[in-house]
Amino acid sequence: MTRWTLGLIVGVLLVAGASMQAHHSLAGVYALGKEAKVTGSFKAFRIVNPHSTMQLDVKGPDGKVVVWTFVGGSVQQISQFGLKDETNPNFLKVGDEIVVTIVPAIDGTSPVGLLSAITYKDGHTLRFRSPDE
Repeated sequence: MTRWTLGLIVGVLLVAGASMQAHHSLAGVYALGKEAKVTGSFKAFRIVNPHSTMQLDVKGPDGKVVVWTFVGGSVQQISQFGLKDETNPNFLKVGDEIVVTIVPAIDGTSPVGLLSAITYKDGHTLRFRSPDE
């Protein structure tokens, strides 16, 4: 009976570990090693665990606005940059024009990406990751 229980526990841990690893596989979704820049109007930043998301209104060549969504880090990783602190130079207000550097979707057309950096109107850049991460 003890051997069976131990085997069951090990099996559950192996399956859980494999699914956790699969959840964090980025290679099938994003073009790792590449960077792209997207310019638009800041819309929202949802700072939540396990991954924060940022939205940007981007005007296309046809004049239509497309909402781009970028995946960022955890609450701890993102909050250290002062994005929600009005006294911090990295603070973002809805409507701010910014350039977002991302690791783009692997298909090259989806309006999503991994957040790498934000360049503000005054020229300063806040970097979150390198394109290889």
